Amino acid sequence: MAETAALEVTDQCPPAEWDAFVDRHEAASQYHRLAFRTVFERAFGHRCHYLAALRDGRVAGILPLVEFHSHLFGRFAVSLPFVNYGGVVADTPAVGARLVAEAVNRAKAGAWRHVELRHRDRQFTQWPARTHKVIMERPVERTREALWGAVDRKVRNLVRKAEKSGCAAHHGGPELLGDFYAVFSRNMRDLGTPVYTPRFFSEVMAATGGRSRVFVVRQAGIPVAASLVLAWRDRAEVPWASSLRTHASSSPNMLLYWTMLEWAVAEGVRTFDFGRSTPGEGTYHFKTQWGATAIPSVWEYAALSGDVPNQGPSNPKFQAAIAVWKHLPLWVANTVGPTIVKNIP
Repeated sequence: MAETAALEVTDQCPPAEWDAFVDRHEAASQYHRLAFRTVFERAFGHRCHYLAALRDGRVAGILPLVEFHSHLFGRFAVSLPFVNYGGVVADTPAVGARLVAEAVNRAKAGAWRHVELRHRDRQFTQWPARTHKVIMERPVERTREALWGAVDRKVRNLVRKAEKSGCAAHHGGPELLGDFYAVFSRNMRDLGTPVYTPRFFSEVMAATGGRSRVFVVRQAGIPVAASLVLAWRDRAEVPWASSLRTHASSSPNMLLYWTMLEWAVAEGVRTFDFGRSTPGEGTYHFKTQWGATAIPSVWEYAALSGDVPNQGPSNPKFQAAIAVWKHLPLWVANTVGPTIVKNIP
C-alpha cells in the first residue's frame, strides 16, 4: 500500500523522461516511445492518453492508450493499436496495477466498453484475456553463410527459383514507400481487408528515426513483393509484408524474406521478429519454414463491458463484407479503406 500511495499518475510526463524510461526498460518496445503517439494522432486522428506513474518525480511505469470512437464497436481504448506490442511497462506489479486502475477510471468517465492491453505475458489475471495470436521469432546467425546453411533446403531452392525468374530485391528508405504501398494495398484488397492510409507508413518511418527499411522485390521492373522492417535494440521486426498473388509462381516472397534476413545478419541483428500470426493459418506455416518459433501473446481486457471483443476478420459478422471487398476496384478500396480501418485496431 505504501508503494502505491506514493505514486502519482499523470498524463503530463516530460517527454525526455518518458522516452528515457522506455529506452532503459527491457520490457518496452519502440512503439512505447512518444514518437508513436504522433503516428496515432497524425495518421488516424485518435486521441491519446499517455499515462505515467511517478515516484518522487521519477518515472516508474507507463501505459500509453489510444482512444477509439467507432460506430461499429463503440468507445474503447487500446494499448497499442495497429502494431504488435503495447500495454503496461512498469518497474513493479504494484506500479502496473496503479496505471491500470487509472485506465479503468478513465474508461468509466468516458463510457468506454473496454481497455485492451496487448502484452507478451499475462500481467492481470483478474481480467479476461485472449490468446489467439502468437509472435513468430528466430535467432539470426552471425554470417550470411551460416544463415544460408540454417534455412531449409526447400526454402533455398525457392529463393533460387525467384532469382532465376528474374526477381531482384532492393532495400532503402522512404523513397521506396510508393512501391511498398502499391503491393501492400493490392494484397489487402485481395484478402478482403481495408488498407491503411499511405500516411500511416510514412509517419511510422519518421517515428523510427532512421531505424526502418523498405524492402522491394521487382520482376520485369514491377514491384511484386514488399515489406517494412523496423529495428529496435538487437531486434528487427517485419510488421507489414505482402506479395502479389499474380506472381506467386515465381516465389518473390521467398526472395523478399531471404533479403530481409540477409540484411539482418549484416546489421548485427540477434533476433528476427516475423510479426504476429494466428496458429494454424497460412502465414503461421510460412514463417515456421524459415525456422521461426511461436512466442505466446496475450491481450487483456480491463473495464470490460460485455463479452470479450473480436474485432478481427475471424469475426463471422465480417465474412460477407470481406467477400464483397475482394471484388472492389483497387482505387475504390484504397480510397474508402483508410476511413474504415482507422477504427479497427
